[in-house]
Amino acid sequence: MGIVGRSLIVYDGDCGFCTTAANFIERRMNVPADAQPWQFTDLAALGTTRERAEYELLWVDTRGRIYGGAQAVAKILIAAGLPWSPLGLLLRVPPFRWLAHGVYRLIADNRHRLPGGTPMCVLPADQRRSG
Repeated sequence: MGIVGRSLIVYDGDCGFCTTAANFIERRMNVPADAQPWQFTDLAALGTTRERAEYELLWVDTRGRIYGGAQAVAKILIAAGLPWSPLGLLLRVPPFRWLAHGVYRLIADNRHRLPGGTPMCVLPADQRRSG
């Protein structure tokens, strides 16, 4: 299934760190994509699940292909153009790809401890306000 128009960034809208990152991407990086919390997204129509969206940031390109976690970050950086794109391209190739995955998981698993993070970030989605 393809998406018409722009790519889509799907993030955790209950997490302050994730929301701050999504706002930075929209305001400062000039990425040709819309950002939307997974809580307000028809994930099934995109071809993904709530479990995946809870686990990682998603990039859905205009052809409907879905990239998650560090590879979603790489796609965002590439789409942003210079000066961001060289870093995104680097994150797509081993061994940087493997390192990026580890760093992404470290950040994602500890986002409640990072600036902008809240205790809500660590709760399972069914225990959150909008879950």
